Amino acid sequence: MPSPSTSAESDELNTRVVLVQRPEGMPKPENFRVEHGPCEAPGEGEVAVDVHFIDVQPAMRGWLVEQPAYTPPIPLGGTMRAQGVGRVVRSRHPAFLAGDYVLGLNLGVQSRAVVPGSELTPVDAALAPLHEYVGALGSSGLTAYFGLFEVGRVKPGEIVVISSAAGAVGSVAGQIAKQLGCRVVGIAGGPQKCAYLVDELGFDAAVDYKASDLLSALRAQCPDGIDLYFDNVGGVLLDCALLSLRKYARVVISGMISQYNSPTPQPLHAHGMLLVRHARMEGFLVRDYLPEFPRARAVITDWLSSGKLRTRSHILEGVSAFPEALPMLFDGRSFGKLMLRVR
Repeated sequence: MPSPSTSAESDELNTRVVLVQRPEGMPKPENFRVEHGPCEAPGEGEVAVDVHFIDVQPAMRGWLVEQPAYTPPIPLGGTMRAQGVGRVVRSRHPAFLAGDYVLGLNLGVQSRAVVPGSELTPVDAALAPLHEYVGALGSSGLTAYFGLFEVGRVKPGEIVVISSAAGAVGSVAGQIAKQLGCRVVGIAGGPQKCAYLVDELGFDAAVDYKASDLLSALRAQCPDGIDLYFDNVGGVLLDCALLSLRKYARVVISGMISQYNSPTPQPLHAHGMLLVRHARMEGFLVRDYLPEFPRARAVITDWLSSGKLRTRSHILEGVSAFPEALPMLFDGRSFGKLMLRVR
């Protein structure tokens, strides 16, 4: 059950995180400010939502730059953008009533959001724990689902390698591939995360990129090469995977977490292997598949309820934890799906 609100994040005040300075390199707490103010009333067609869980994801780093690649920048003084799930407290939209649980792609890093009802999706808190709607049933799980099936065109029995495999996207992607009978090798940082992949999630093998020669380790685990590489990291890990591809392999670019904080992103050196191996590399955004979200959520909900899909959540308490939380995605301290619990 949701925990009670703190005094600073009560029903009388809205606590929000605003951007006050664009970060250079790794985001720092001083780039943000936590503010408390009165809750807004919804206008016509709008809904007021008490936020319960807030998604913290690597894509947020890209939203902080002045000229982002695919979405308008968060303005200085603006509320930090975030996916969230919560409960309607007041509605002026015919599709929602007070007490309904909803998911919003832009509820923001705040304790109460007022957004157009057209931007909300109803959720059933009886079908899955509420926090899963910003995890396996949110953009992370959907990214894994569409990245494997629609972009990667994964086939049963293939050799699948996943970077950042203990993270929110990679851990789901690996388990889906295992259900298809693939040999799944995860790349993660540290023995604890590698053990989690094999012992708890059922990966066939895990490679610790911090403790081994990654290229040699990949070739040892995939002596016949890689059919599908699901990349969340970029940089050196992507180069090593490219050097290990089989003929007609596919490389899915889901994220580039190693490059987001660098002013000069690392160039690829092994992209010529795409030519040699007749391979394909393709990036995507999960929002590309927005009309298909309900279908994918239904499948993932079934996997969760049947125990075929296991998840791990890294939960920090309160809106005000966000400035400290965001850097955890990039320095290896987060383990599983990172999120904030507000209520």
